This record gives sequence, structure tokens and C-alpha cells, in this order.
Amino acid sequence: MFDASAAPPPLAERMRPRTLEGFVGQEALVGPGAPLRRAIESDTIRSIILWGPPGSGKTTLARIIAAATAARFVPFSAVLSGIKDVQAVMRGAQEHRKAYGERTILFVDEIHRFNRAQQDAFLPYVERGDIVLIGATTENPSFEVNSALLSRSQVLVLEPLAPGQLVVLLRRALTREDGLASARLEMDDEALGRIAAASGGDARVAYNTLEALAAAVAPGADGVRRAAAGDLAAALARPSLRYDRAGEEHFNLISALHKSLRDSDPHAAIYWLARMIESGEDPLYVARRMVRFASEDVGLADPRALSVALAAKDAVDFIGLPEGNLALAQAAVFLALAPKSNALYTAWGEVRADIRRGPNPPVPLHLRNAVTSLMEKVGYGEGYEYAHDQEDAIAGMDCLPAEFRDRRYYRPAGRGLEKALRERLEEIEKFRTRKREGA
Repeated sequence: MFDASAAPPPLAERMRPRTLEGFVGQEALVGPGAPLRRAIESDTIRSIILWGPPGSGKTTLARIIAAATAARFVPFSAVLSGIKDVQAVMRGAQEHRKAYGERTILFVDEIHRFNRAQQDAFLPYVERGDIVLIGATTENPSFEVNSALLSRSQVLVLEPLAPGQLVVLLRRALTREDGLASARLEMDDEALGRIAAASGGDARVAYNTLEALAAAVAPGADGVRRAAAGDLAAALARPSLRYDRAGEEHFNLISALHKSLRDSDPHAAIYWLARMIESGEDPLYVARRMVRFASEDVGLADPRALSVALAAKDAVDFIGLPEGNLALAQAAVFLALAPKSNALYTAWGEVRADIRRGPNPPVPLHLRNAVTSLMEKVGYGEGYEYAHDQEDAIAGMDCLPAEFRDRRYYRPAGRGLEKALRERLEEIEKFRTRKREGA
């Protein structure tokens, strides 16, 4: 219960359910008969990592477990604690088990903020059964939790709450006495749906928006606060976008942008581009990725792609945001609609593989410059054919080492300019073959 004499906690805290019956969402984990629900109800919880976006119910589930278990429950924050705090808690858990034969459930909020050494400190205590670890993280455990700890825990994935689920929570907050019932805020389901849609699946964001709206709307003569369209628009001036420029969502979004460009979908490309920019991504990072795309996925099918991408990068660098947004959008649409070829990317990969595999032959003598008389004497430059003295400016000599003579790294696609380049390359190969056979 909350102290009535003190300032009330935020609405999100007051609305936090204390039992599974009040929990909304994550049916795959805590719905009737679901594995986590059975473990909570039978008090047989094992070490788990709860991975999900903000406001999806990780901390709430941990508190429900705390209320349901007969074990000693210790909450712990990775933000506020260091290695000494970890070691002290671990020793306390060990001593408690020896003295009372009772296990300790340790809840570590934001476990991804612990470094490897701090995470390693949990291992022996988890292995011995002194503690059952419940970690909560918004970051991908594959990257942020060490493999030894992961192998001893079950990772449970929480999904963002659906708009309909958020509406249920918001309607509950409007009617409960420990919520906003006393504020007498009146809203229909359409208005609540707009708040839910703008909250990005985050219950905390939805509650905060509703609470701010209740404080901003003045009561009428009858004491009822009726939120007008303008009030709602002000509260939803900027939707909540889940993003972390150094985290997984950063890579998820740039992957979505790159793959939309590759699949020639300008609508999806401009959407994912806007998602990144509106979330606060560095526009020059996006521009650099599009420059890379221009060579990797368009290449010589349309050589203008590289120029367009570089021009967008220069425009953003020169004028900044928001003016540079359209330059990025222009480049994204151009790249999406450009003919595609990964021939250059494939050629570069094959060349690197040959070089790294080795051995790497010396440069053929006929391709070396004889800059001294000794070099000329030992054969440097001997047999070189000056292309401009040849028919069609094509010599019959080999420019690859003899060991690689038959290698064909660049194989143009039949799209865009590369269709013509492929025909030209075929002509060159035929001409060179005839000259060799004639020689």
C-alpha cells in the first residue's frame, strides 16, 4: 500500500498488478497453462532472463513472483550496484541457505548493465543453487549476457503490448480509486486507442501520457475533465519510439532499411529511414550506409547510385537536419528503384578469398616497369603490349598471374547498365581469345 500522506507514486507504479489475474499481455508466458505461470503457481521458478522492450511487464512479473514465492526475494539494480554489492548479496544468499535451508530469488533489473566480471560473480551461486536468478533486460541477451550465465538460465521473450491490451490498462486506470477515478477524466475508446497507438507497446509511456492529460485538462462545472481533440493532440505531439543508437533496435532498423532498398521497395525504404531519423539516429550514419549500398547492391547496374548517395551525404553534412531529411529520402527512393547488381560485391569477396587463401604469385614480368638497366636485363617489361597501339585498344596479353589466368571475378548482371557491360565484356573476351589464338 502507498502512504496517503506522501506524494503519490506515478500512475504506472500505482497500476502495477500484484497477481497474475491482473496481468495483461504475454499470454504465451503467463496465460492459462503457460510454462511460466505453472512455475509461479507451483513456486518452482528456475533461473530466467526476461528479455523484452520497456513497459512490457518484466519488473511486474518479478514482483508477482516475489509475492507468490515462499523463497527469500532480493531485488537488485544493476544501475546502482557494483561488484562489491554483488559479492555481498551472494554471500548473504549462501549464509541464508545454510542457516534456514531456504533459497534466495535474486531479481536483477537491467542485468545488461553489469559487465562480464560482475556477471561471472553470480555463476558459482547459481550452480550450487544458493540463488535463483531472475534477470530483466531490454537488450538482446545474446550480446549482453555472458554465455556461461545464459547456459544456466532460460531466456523468456516478452513482446510489446498490443494497442488493445494498452486500452484495457488505460480504461482500468481511469476507473480505479488508486488510479485516476478521483480526477474524473472522461475519454472514449477511440481517444484511448490513439494514446495506445502512440505508446509503442510501452505501458509506462501510455500511463504517463494519460496522467499528464489528467493534470492538463481543467474540470468542467460538473467536475468532469473532458479531453478535447486539442488536448489529446498536445499530449501525443511526439510518439514513443523505441530506439537505442548502440543497441539491437539500431541494427534491426538499419537492416530493415537495407533489405527494403535491396528488394526495390521505396515505400518501405522511406518508412524505415524516417523511423531511424525520428528516433534520433545520426543522419550521417544512415548516409554512409546508403553510400555502401550504392556499391554493394546497385554497383555498375546504375553508376549514378553512388553519386546520388554521396550527394545526399554531402547535403546532410552541409545543411544538417531537418532540411537534410529530403536529401536522404531522395537517395533512398533512387536506390530502391535502381536496377540491382551485387556483381562487384561478389567479385571483391572472391578476390579477397583467393588472396587470403594464397599463395600469392609475384607480378608477371611483362607488367613490371623496367626503371633501371638491371631490371630491363632480367626481363622486366618484356612482352608488354601497349593497349593503345592495338586494335580496339585491347591487347592479347594476360594481366593476371598465370595461376589465376582462368579466374573470372566480375560477372555483370543482366540488369541496367550491366546488361551492356556484360555484352562489352563478352566482346573483349572473344577478341582477346582470337588474338591469342592468332599469336
